[in-house]
Amino acid sequence: MNLFEAGANWPAPAKINLFLHITGRRSDGYHLLQTAFQFLDYGDQLSFQTHASGEINLSPPLAGVTTEENLVWRAARRLQQATKCSKGVDITLEKKILAGGGLGGGSSDAATTLVALNHLWQLQLSQTELLELGLSLGADLPVFILGEAAWAEGVGEKLTPISPDEPWYLVVHPGISVATAEIFSSQELTRDCQAITIRALNSGNTSNVCEAVVFNHYPAVKEVADWLSQWSPARMSGTGASVFAPFSERGEAEEVLAQVRSNWHGFVARGVNRSPLLRRLEQARD
Repeated sequence: MNLFEAGANWPAPAKINLFLHITGRRSDGYHLLQTAFQFLDYGDQLSFQTHASGEINLSPPLAGVTTEENLVWRAARRLQQATKCSKGVDITLEKKILAGGGLGGGSSDAATTLVALNHLWQLQLSQTELLELGLSLGADLPVFILGEAAWAEGVGEKLTPISPDEPWYLVVHPGISVATAEIFSSQELTRDCQAITIRALNSGNTSNVCEAVVFNHYPAVKEVADWLSQWSPARMSGTGASVFAPFSERGEAEEVLAQVRSNWHGFVARGVNRSPLLRRLEQARD
């Protein structure tokens, strides 16, 4: 049984960016993007035990992050405040997505928290209301709440559902963390990409403009990309450090996974255009 479909847990799937262009910058410093998000059938797991105390408890603690700084706790608290909900919850988070990997782990965890607690606390917020609440916590949250592979523009909040191919991916992480803020603040970053259309997604004329900056400052990420490109076109996800490559068959990806260096982290997952979170919500409503 797929762990994402089992028991009382709620999935927080990883995402990949099929490409990432920056077309400009707003006066408030936020970058204007074009990107395409796709989910993986791999990610974190959360469980929720609601109660009447009004307290929000999160375990286990994450190294170097206080409970109040954790995006999961902040999401639950923001939802509680926005709806004046008097209920509380004990949240258990099982991490599989490595931090600083460009796979959206923290944002996905927070989005799952909003979606799950909206149901469990019986708040009945619409998806539009949840999307607005998610955006207030981070630009990556809306796509996880929407739950469909999407073409994204603006700062990442303008979403159009898409249906790219769903290959098997080998994802390899070099075991280092890349800070998104560092990459987006770099003077080396290309910020004047010409806007393209969704139709151009499969043209081969897309890239991840963050790669050049990350490869320059984090040679270990470039090493992974060069190595993985021996078997299939490799691309970095988001601002790194994870690199992914598509394969038509799971077995092909697993053969390459078996050759991943011992100091790297790798896994094989299917690209999916519908988030496992939506399936879990439907299951909870039945």
